[in-house]
Amino acid sequence: MRHVREILRLSLDAGLSTRVVGERVGVGPTTVRDTLRRFGWSGLTWPVPAEMTDADLEGRLYGVSGVKPGRRKQPEPDWSVVARELKRKHVTLQVLWEEYYAAHPDGYRYSRWCDLFRRWEGRLPLVMRQSHAGGEKMFVDYAGDTVPVVVNRRTGEKRDAHLFVAVLGGSSLSFACATWTEQFPDWIEGHNAAFRYFGGVAQLLVPDNAKVAVIKACHFDPMVNRGYTDMARHYGTAVLPARSRKPRDKAKVEACVGIVERWVLGRLRNRIFYSLAEVNAAIAECLADLNERRVLRQFGKTRRQLFEEIDAPNLKPLPAEPWVHAEWKRCRVGLDYHIALDRHHYSVPWRFARREVEVRFTARTVEIFLDGERIAVHMRGSGNGRHTTIPEHMPSSHRRYREWTPAKIREEAVRIGPMLSLLVEKIIEDRPHPEQGYRSCLGIIGLAKRFGAERLEAAALRALEIQARNYPSVKSILEKGLDRIPAPKSPEREPILHTNIRGSGYYH
Repeated sequence: MRHVREILRLSLDAGLSTRVVGERVGVGPTTVRDTLRRFGWSGLTWPVPAEMTDADLEGRLYGVSGVKPGRRKQPEPDWSVVARELKRKHVTLQVLWEEYYAAHPDGYRYSRWCDLFRRWEGRLPLVMRQSHAGGEKMFVDYAGDTVPVVVNRRTGEKRDAHLFVAVLGGSSLSFACATWTEQFPDWIEGHNAAFRYFGGVAQLLVPDNAKVAVIKACHFDPMVNRGYTDMARHYGTAVLPARSRKPRDKAKVEACVGIVERWVLGRLRNRIFYSLAEVNAAIAECLADLNERRVLRQFGKTRRQLFEEIDAPNLKPLPAEPWVHAEWKRCRVGLDYHIALDRHHYSVPWRFARREVEVRFTARTVEIFLDGERIAVHMRGSGNGRHTTIPEHMPSSHRRYREWTPAKIREEAVRIGPMLSLLVEKIIEDRPHPEQGYRSCLGIIGLAKRFGAERLEAAALRALEIQARNYPSVKSILEKGLDRIPAPKSPEREPILHTNIRGSGYYH
């Protein structure tokens, strides 16, 4: 605000010289003379009316602030249309002005065009200006656009990769990486990658209300995903979700998403990628240009330089080990004291059969908890329908049965006698899968305790002679005492002679 009224009072009322008035008000003598000259041109008389404010007085002398004298031939654009266009993806004031100037070559230049738009925009609802301290907040989100990746070179099949974006509030240092999905495992892996890139952890994480971060959105007390909270606790930070349907709460990352989409996706639009690693390598090259070589106009420094000054000294150090993504699931232990997880079965101590437990599983481990106490831990198995069983989890009777391995079955059969060993081999060979014959072999070997090894050997010989290769047949031979009776020899058959039988000579 110019000191118009004070200059006029000191000059016209007090009669002070131009130099003295300038010294009293803190302006130069030229400014004082210019003010007096403009007052003479305005047609006003001193003293001015009491109801005239300083702003009105200044407007009479200098005109409306921001309005340059003279008029353009072209009228002002419809700024409401400009504002709507700005809400579309990848549209900036620069793009809209270029389109305007192409249509109106004698129209406003870029700086004046922006001034007029900002003046019109000033009549819109006020927006609170957010300031972010160094190392205070890291904003995270997924970009709306995806990157197509060729996953099959032969057929050209493509799969979309999603773009995870993180930005630090203080320096605006930006990070992005591609993931196959936006689901929780990839969400956590994106955070791990961002922490490695920044070399530290911010005080707060600010996501939106996506289900991977917030189970139940609430203005006052949102319910954060349990696994996400565990990750934040591991890194010594906290999760502060933005308010539901309030994107301005995380305007920093919203702006960063737009910048990354234009800076990264725009430059990669004509490239073909055959793996996620190729996409991330290309993204890293674009981020180097964005963060380390592009100077921010308002600061005169790059994002990397601002990061080193503002954010880096205030970030928390990374823990020794990165967070390993874990998920939780409630399961019921079956009668076989195993729980099923992704088509694989894991054992718990047999005394916990039929109990409901909680399972915490990562890409490599499976932990089973009952009432907050860990009762079993396993290496993660593939979803092949098989069982992972720890012997100590089995009852003693089951453990003794489990000790019968195929090698031990054959060894015990050889110890009893060669006929039994041969019978065991035949039983295993006859089955489509060898494992199907192990139980039958165990039953036959167990008959030695009841009938003795000598009788079992004789029964094995009799079973081989009559082609009876199963447990019920051997047991029947022993119970009926057939092992003591030699097998009858089959009578020799005479050749059949008949006129209707051609005989071997017919084919010669």
